[in-house]
Amino acid sequence: MSSLFQHTAITAGVTVRVSVNFMPEQSRVGAGRWFWVYHIRLENGRDETVQLKSRHWRITDSNGMGNIVDGEGVVGETPVLAPGETHDYVSGCELTTNIGAMEGHYTFLHADGTQFEVAIPYFPLAAPAESAN
Repeated sequence: MSSLFQHTAITAGVTVRVSVNFMPEQSRVGAGRWFWVYHIRLENGRDETVQLKSRHWRITDSNGMGNIVDGEGVVGETPVLAPGETHDYVSGCELTTNIGAMEGHYTFLHADGTQFEVAIPYFPLAAPAESAN
């Protein structure tokens, strides 16, 4: 059985796992809108408690158009992860092309309040060929 998560990055003991799914029922292909849902799991493999404070995303479409998204936390939360804990969340992305990609980083806080960045792995957004029309 294959893993739910197709893309993984590990930075400073924190693992970010991503799975992504095209959502034809939420897309409006005739209007040039394609929608994906992505599920992210954060895993704290460090020996200290850390807290996610912010996110930075680079979203690009197949025309080379880019969008930067910066914000506090993820889906309204700034989760605190003790050693060995995980945090899962689901969000979505809409593009005006049927192919694109996302990547970026999270900013976490060490227990002493200093910051460190954790990579979000590059992952493609690709709708099935039949939805390109």
